[in-house]
Amino acid sequence: MAYLLPTVKLAKAWAGQEKEPSNFYYKLTPGNRDQLIQLISTITGGGYSAIEGFVAELEQDDELRLHLETQLKNTGYGRDIEIDYGRRLGWYAFIRMTKPRTVIETGIDHGVGSCVIASALLRNAADGHPGRYYGTEIRREAGKLFTGKYATTGEILYGDSIESLNAFTQPIDMFINDSDHSSEYEYREYQAIADKLSDSAIILGDNAHVTDCLSRFSRETGRKFLFFSEKPKDHWYPGAGIGVSFGEKRLQ
Repeated sequence: MAYLLPTVKLAKAWAGQEKEPSNFYYKLTPGNRDQLIQLISTITGGGYSAIEGFVAELEQDDELRLHLETQLKNTGYGRDIEIDYGRRLGWYAFIRMTKPRTVIETGIDHGVGSCVIASALLRNAADGHPGRYYGTEIRREAGKLFTGKYATTGEILYGDSIESLNAFTQPIDMFINDSDHSSEYEYREYQAIADKLSDSAIILGDNAHVTDCLSRFSRETGRKFLFFSEKPKDHWYPGAGIGVSFGEKRLQ
């Protein structure tokens, strides 16, 4: 009970507010934030201070936060919403560090992750490393937050994700799986992109805390796999994580 009661109290307080009920927004604990930076440093070869700077860059982006909170409240997702990024800090830092030319995210829901990715791509472009975003989504009503300057970085491909991936012809530098969370569908997405990954491509799996699909795909294709376990700060949700699949040369 000593372990469980604090979480129950947090859940009770959260339930009394008007929050968005399908995506939870929270900070990472300080120690967990440090673990995420260390993981990205290990995989990309980037220095700790550089990656910590990218993480702080997103945390301090008041323009993006205002855009997301305003749009979420205006579209009826909850008056008490406060945006924090959790594991999406890792998405952002990976993109800022590796400067991908093509990023695909499957399953965009409201579009918070889309805007986080777009913000990283906009900053990369300002640094002389432009990239393009493609989101796949089966629901036409999804992606309402992907507007304004963030939408200038790419587009949403509406329709079945597998079909969109099969039709995609460009090399993929960063692939983020966050669509249908069944293990069968997740694995089929990885199969659909297997021959389209660039030599330095990184796959980020948002379902890796539930299935072994990305780990299995990595073993079968000669890639490496690591997992980051998310620890939310002051929130009842236990956290998800980021599965990371990457080529062996990134560790050399």
